[in-house]
Amino acid sequence: MANKAVFLDRDGILNVEIGDYVYRNEDFVVVPRAPEALRRLKDAGYILVVVTNQGGIAKGLYTAQEVWQFHQVLQDVSGNALDALYYSPYHDTTSKSLMRKPDSLMFERAIARFDIDPAQSWIVGDAERDLLAGHKVGVKGILVPSHKEQNSTYAQCIAADLYEATDFILSQEKK
Repeated sequence: MANKAVFLDRDGILNVEIGDYVYRNEDFVVVPRAPEALRRLKDAGYILVVVTNQGGIAKGLYTAQEVWQFHQVLQDVSGNALDALYYSPYHDTTSKSLMRKPDSLMFERAIARFDIDPAQSWIVGDAERDLLAGHKVGVKGILVPSHKEQNSTYAQCIAADLYEATDFILSQEKK
């Protein structure tokens, strides 16, 4: 039996979006109620996978090690609720890659690794490219509107934050 998952964009969903690359400790602020939302999803049996574009690596602004350090912060505050982190270190100005959203390679890798059923799974993101990447593999989308985007062609729901998105996901299971 295949597993269900929630794919999570990082910046704007798990940590506060600052409008630029988040790579300094003082700029990495966990979104209120995000750790509780992660625990609720985990308790409901979801595999939790972070899928994040980290083009600042390609631009030389920060390192992969710093991405992993922030991932550990998220693990610490959520009781190790996250099952995996997939990130694209590429940026279109320096290198093309199918890893980078809106392409779907990060999703495909997680689906294969964890035997995930896309039809039972969700992507929570703050940009159309997040939801489009999920759509390409059959994952339903929830948009948390950001300063960048207020709606999405691929959203089944628009939520104020991850906590509200979690309410929606869990309500859909009861139907």
